[in-house]
Amino acid sequence: MKTIVVVDYDQTWPQVFEQLRSNVLHAVGDLAVSIEHVSSTAVPGLAGKPVIDMCVVVASPDDVPLAIERLATAGYEHRGNLGIDGREAFKQPDALPKHHMYVCATKNLALLNFLAVRDYLRTHSEKAIEYGALKKRLASHFRHDIDSYIDGKTDLILGILREVGFSKDQIIAIGAVNLKAPT
Repeated sequence: MKTIVVVDYDQTWPQVFEQLRSNVLHAVGDLAVSIEHVSSTAVPGLAGKPVIDMCVVVASPDDVPLAIERLATAGYEHRGNLGIDGREAFKQPDALPKHHMYVCATKNLALLNFLAVRDYLRTHSEKAIEYGALKKRLASHFRHDIDSYIDGKTDLILGILREVGFSKDQIIAIGAVNLKAPT
C-alpha cells in the first residue's frame, strides 16, 4: 500500500522538469508543439507530491500515435488513456526521476484543465497556499487512501476551473486525472 506524501515546494522541481523535458525532446522534438510542466510541481511555492507531471502537446489527435511510438523509443511504456479521453499516459523509464508523462493534442480538455489550474495558481499565490495546506491535511488524514485524498481536493479545483470560465461540459473529472496517473 502506497503512502501519500505531500512536501513543501522544492526549488529543484523546475530543473528536474527541464532535465526530463530535454530527454523527451530528443524523441518528440519535431512533433511536439510544446512540452508542458503541469500540476503542483509546476507552481512556485505550492506544496505537492514530489512527482513531476509533464505533458507532450501535439498539434492534432492524428499525431498522438506517432508520439506514442517515439516515446517508446525513449523507454516510456504506453498505458492508454486511463479513463481520460484524449490524454495518453505512460509509465516512466526506471532510471529517471519520478514523473508522470502524458500526451495530449492542443485543444484536448484534459490538457486545457491542467493548464488552467496551473496558470491560475501561478498568478494567485493566496489560493496556491490554501491549496498546498489542504493537500498536506488530506495527505496526513488519508495517508493510504488516494480516492479520499483526491475527493478532498476536487471542490477547490472545480472552483478554480469555474472561476476561470470553464463550463460544466469543459471540466474534466480532474480528480480522475490525478487518480489515474501512472504509478
